[in-house]
Amino acid sequence: MGSCHSSLQSKEAVSRCKARRRYMRELSEGRQAFAAAHSLYLHFLRSTGAALLQFANAEAHLHVLSPLPQPPPLPPPRHASPPPPPPPPPPLSPISDSWTSTVTASPILPPPPPPPPSSSAWDFWDPFAPPSSHSVTEEEWEEAGATISEVNAAPATTPPPCVISGFSKDAAVELAVVTVPRGKKNFSEIVEELDEYFVKASETGRKVSVVLEASSCGSAASNHGISGKMSSYCKSFNPLILSWSSSPRAAALSSFRDSREEMSRVSHSCTIEKLYAWEKKFYLEVKNCERTRQEKEKRQSLLRRQEANGGDFFKVQKNKREIERLESKLMVYCQAIETTSTEIVRLREAELFPQLLDLVNGLMCMWRGMYECHQVQTHIVQQLQYLNNPSSTIATSELHRQATLQLEAEIGNWYSAFCNLIKSQRDYIHAITGWLRLSLFQCQHDPLDRNHQNSEIYGLCEEWQLALDRVPDKVASEGIKSFLTVIHAIVIQQAAEHKLKKRSDSAFKELEKRSKELRSLERKYGPYSSEGYGDNASRSPVMEKKAKVDALKTKAEEEKTKYEKSSGITRAMTLNNLQTGFPNVFQAMTGFSSVCAQAFSAVYNHQRTSNISLNFTKMLT
Repeated sequence: MGSCHSSLQSKEAVSRCKARRRYMRELSEGRQAFAAAHSLYLHFLRSTGAALLQFANAEAHLHVLSPLPQPPPLPPPRHASPPPPPPPPPPLSPISDSWTSTVTASPILPPPPPPPPSSSAWDFWDPFAPPSSHSVTEEEWEEAGATISEVNAAPATTPPPCVISGFSKDAAVELAVVTVPRGKKNFSEIVEELDEYFVKASETGRKVSVVLEASSCGSAASNHGISGKMSSYCKSFNPLILSWSSSPRAAALSSFRDSREEMSRVSHSCTIEKLYAWEKKFYLEVKNCERTRQEKEKRQSLLRRQEANGGDFFKVQKNKREIERLESKLMVYCQAIETTSTEIVRLREAELFPQLLDLVNGLMCMWRGMYECHQVQTHIVQQLQYLNNPSSTIATSELHRQATLQLEAEIGNWYSAFCNLIKSQRDYIHAITGWLRLSLFQCQHDPLDRNHQNSEIYGLCEEWQLALDRVPDKVASEGIKSFLTVIHAIVIQQAAEHKLKKRSDSAFKELEKRSKELRSLERKYGPYSSEGYGDNASRSPVMEKKAKVDALKTKAEEEKTKYEKSSGITRAMTLNNLQTGFPNVFQAMTGFSSVCAQAFSAVYNHQRTSNISLNFTKMLT
């Protein structure tokens, strides 16, 4: 029996159907993973912006990171209109362009540093090369304590305006050049703008969420074990800010829009589950058909031997009747296979194909929107270089330390969610392409293959998979990771400052305790008494205690000085790290989003062109 089963499984038709069933199971699981990863990525975009805003508000309470005093702005030309809010970025640059070009909006802007030589076929500017003049190690911070203000001083002249070229989706509308004044905002105001575009970026994925039927952010996080400790910590922390995305009204409106769109389409998950059910049925029918065919062939071989050897008449007739029964059974199985195969083709062409087209279109729009948002954020963070951080020794508050820890956690979640988003999409499209390859391109003698060769869905998915394999996700993920490293360095410095604070507080507490003891002795013996130890005046309890108190006072003052110096280092490091870290992450995400938008646009437009050509050919024939 085991040998027969092994022989049966080795049959090409059965093994292919088994592989098709496995790919469809992977697709069912992959859609769920892709939907959850997509939902979580949008969620952590919003929560990263919210954590940044909370961090900025905590920093603002220290009265630092304020803009440099600027001379009165020049009056605008008479023909100029008042500057609007930051506009959308310029159109996407070609894929072969370097990322530096995507963040340089106008020749008026200061020229960017020359990009390092790149061996990548994508010709990207590497935003993660170690900065030259802004990187300071811990040892150098000790020496730089006295020159903090010089390190972070900005030019005294009025900074040039930031010129951003906006564009309209209507090709007939000319590009608008808008002047956005620089150096006018403090740190909190800059981060408020960043947070606004984090929220807008998360909104760009709504169409993809509808197609994938991604659950709400809270549910997705809960299902993946993220909402427990982290979410409760975030909610119970400090309500300095509330992200727009957390508002009940926003959630209700988004849910209402999504539900209306979902009702107007066939459910993608339902289509996949139906295909999975039909594939399981198809596998069983093909397996039973092959088993019946093998049994029929054995009976026919036995019949030939019986007739050749003059076998018993009744046994021969019985064998013939069994062969006829098997032939009837085989015919039923073949009809069932034909019916099942037809239904699979119908679901594939009528439901799955349009859904995949919608998904590619949604991904194209999403990454174009992400590109626009991250491009604006790239321009916004340029204002950080005009912030002034004087040689301040204001201490880091406990609220600020917790805000920094939360920011570090949220950026870490953003990094993990980005990596999972790319991986889950690759697994998803790999499962689809593998299933299509087996179901569309059967062996030449397969009678069910006659209508499958001209399907267009495989071309779409193959282009999709190739495009996804080429996108430089490592560069983007390293951009987020580098920003995480920058924030972690601030966390480490704050921890060192907090440790020195505890030592300083402990020293002054000990000083206060010994001072009370000294005052008590002075009340008992007098402030200059030499009594208490007979003729040995040097062992006077008052003088002895006074010497100890003086030593403790010196130690306490030293600890206080170290603590204040550490606070100044923290303030300088915070601004320095943000000035070097912010541009990297947004340049990386701008470049990646640009590539993705163009890649999905090419896939979608290629498919549309193929459809038009095919329809034209059909009309001619």
